[in-house]
Amino acid sequence: MHILETHLGWVNMTNPIVIKEKIKPFNKTIHVNGDKSLSIRWALLASQAKGKSKAYNILRSLDVISALNCLKKLGIKVVLKKNYCEIESSGLNSFKIKKNLILDAGNSGTLGRLIIGLLVHYNNKVKIIGDESLSKRDFSRVIIPLKKFGASFKYKDKFKLPVEVYGSKNLKPIKYFENKGSAQCKSSVMLAALNTKGETYIKAKKSRDHTEILFKYLKIPISVKKKKSFDEIKIKGGYQFKGFNYRIPSDISSSAFFIVLTLLAKQSKLTIKNVNINPSRIGIIIILKKMGAKISFQNKKIHNGEKVADIIIKSTKKIKPIKCPKNLNSQAIDEFLLIFLVAAKAEGISSFSDLSELNQKESPRLILGSKILNKMGIKTILTKSSIKIFGNPNIKVTNIIKIKDYLKDHRIFMMSMISALTIGGYWKLYDPDSIRTSFPSFLKLINKLRK
Repeated sequence: MHILETHLGWVNMTNPIVIKEKIKPFNKTIHVNGDKSLSIRWALLASQAKGKSKAYNILRSLDVISALNCLKKLGIKVVLKKNYCEIESSGLNSFKIKKNLILDAGNSGTLGRLIIGLLVHYNNKVKIIGDESLSKRDFSRVIIPLKKFGASFKYKDKFKLPVEVYGSKNLKPIKYFENKGSAQCKSSVMLAALNTKGETYIKAKKSRDHTEILFKYLKIPISVKKKKSFDEIKIKGGYQFKGFNYRIPSDISSSAFFIVLTLLAKQSKLTIKNVNINPSRIGIIIILKKMGAKISFQNKKIHNGEKVADIIIKSTKKIKPIKCPKNLNSQAIDEFLLIFLVAAKAEGISSFSDLSELNQKESPRLILGSKILNKMGIKTILTKSSIKIFGNPNIKVTNIIKIKDYLKDHRIFMMSMISALTIGGYWKLYDPDSIRTSFPSFLKLINKLRK
C-alpha cells in the first residue's frame, strides 16, 4: 500500500487505496491533530471576543477552514500562520452582514448548527448552505429552539439546508429542553444566549461540554448544575469578554482510530501525546476497557479547563463482548464505528441500543457500520436504533471488500482502513480525500506506523 499526501496540498486520488496485508507489530509515539470540536468553538467564540485571539495547534482541516472562511465573510479578520491562527474582532454584535450573504458550512454539522446561533441577532437575511452530506441532515433540532428567541427561518426541504436565517434585534431569553444528547444543539442555543439580554435556561441531556468549559474559561456568566441524566445550564447574556489565547489539545475522536488499530494489531504498543480526555468524550476508553482493552493515561493535567493526558495502548489478545450501557452513548457517539469493529473480534455477542443519533451524522453510520461488518463475514441484527454483533475472534476475510458510496463520510473511510489493517483480506477503499474534513494527517500517521 502506498498513500500519497503532501504537507499543504492534496493529491486528488480518483483510484481507490488498495490494502492487501495486515499491519506489522509496532512500538511508536505519535502526535494527533488538534481537537476539531475545540478548534471550531474557539473560532466562533474568538469572533465574539473584543480584540485579538490566538489559537495554537488549531486543526487545519476542511471543517475548520470552512469556519474561518465563514467568519471572514462576516467581516472578521482572520490570519492563519504556520504556528497559530489569529482572529481579531470588535466583540459581540460586530458581524457585518452583506446583502445576499451566503455562508458555506461544507461538511461540518458543528459549524452549520453553531453559527446559526450567532446569526439570530441580525435582521439581515443570511443563507446557510452545505455539501451533499450536510444537506441531508436535520436542522430542526436548532431551528425550533432558535425560533423561540425570536428568529425566523426559510427552507425548501423540511428543516434541511439550504436555510435562510432572519434574525431580530429584540431577542428574548428562553427555556429549552435538549433531550437528544446533542452538544451541537445545546451549543447553538448557548451561542444565541451569549448576546441575548436576560437569563437563558437550558436543561440538557448529557453530552460533550466543551462550550460550557470555554464559557467558564472566558468568565462568561454561566452556571452549570450536573444532575444524574441532565445538566441545568443558566447563561446571562450581554457580557463582553476579551480576546484570548488558547492551545488546543489533540483530538480524542481522531486518536480513537489509532487506539483501536493498536488494540487489534499483534504485539504492538502506542503512545499518543497530549490528548483531550474530557470526561464527556472518553466513552470509547471506558467501553473498550470493559471489553478487556489495555489502555492507560499518563502525564495528566488541566489546560484551559480541559483535561489532557498521554494515552498508552497495548495490543489485547482476548476481547470480551459487551452489553453497552446506554448512558455511555453520548460520550462515544463519534467512535461507535470503531467500537463495532472491536466487537466483531470479541468472543461472543455484543449489543448496543438507543443509537438512532448515529444515523443523523455525516452518513447513516449505524446502517453503514452494520453493512461493513456484514461484508467482513460478521453477522449482525439491526433495528432503527440498535445493533447486535456476533463476534468472531478468528475472522478471516476471503472476498474482495469495496467501501464506496457512503456520502464520503471521513469516519467510514478511516474505520474501513483500520479494519483492513487489522482484520486482513483484500480491500479497496474509495474517497480517501474525505479525511480532509477532520483528520488531514491520518494517512501520514498510518504510514509512520507501517515503517
